Amino acid sequence: MYHFPLASEPTSGIAGWATGLVDTLGGPGAGLAIALENLFPPLPSEIILPLTGFAAGQGVISLFSALFWTTLGSAVGAVALYRIGALFGRERMYALWDKLPLVKVSDLEKTEKWFLKHGRKAIFFGRMVPIFRSLISIPAGVERMPLPTFVLFTVLGSFIWNFVLVMAGYLLGDRWELVERYVGVLSKVVLVLVVAALVVAVTRRVRTRRNERRAHRV
Repeated sequence: MYHFPLASEPTSGIAGWATGLVDTLGGPGAGLAIALENLFPPLPSEIILPLTGFAAGQGVISLFSALFWTTLGSAVGAVALYRIGALFGRERMYALWDKLPLVKVSDLEKTEKWFLKHGRKAIFFGRMVPIFRSLISIPAGVERMPLPTFVLFTVLGSFIWNFVLVMAGYLLGDRWELVERYVGVLSKVVLVLVVAALVVAVTRRVRTRRNERRAHRV
């Protein structure tokens, strides 16, 4: 059984947890970590993937194993979320949406039409966007995107994302944390942009509702 060099081995936090999985289970451990990362987005792939690449560089697992199992883990986690969306269903989604404040059913209908038109691109490119790569699986399930199509574009997009981060960790060696540092900044930027977009959308919706009420009063 191989082990990480003690001088470079993370011993705490998410990195320590991921290290333990890879050290104990090898490639399947990395796949399990990424599957869980898909289900629970707060688990950062920008730590797990470079660390897996570092493990491959140290001979703990092969580079092929690192890429194969992490991509398989991405697909398994994505399919689990897809199933949740499929079980929730379109009718329940519309019923829930209709009860939410500040939104209209027409907004959901527009989103549905957009997804039906651009769903493949959304799945493919969404796998490379922090946070969004997990959430995009749910509407795919709700809209009943054909499962083989969903899996194909999930695997293609996931492989590219995984390849870049695993290879970065493989090449950087014990400096693999640099990947997490820079990709982590990207994740925060994306999160801020998403929150800002939501704030703008809600603000516009509130103003529209107020104007509609004033118009009715007049």
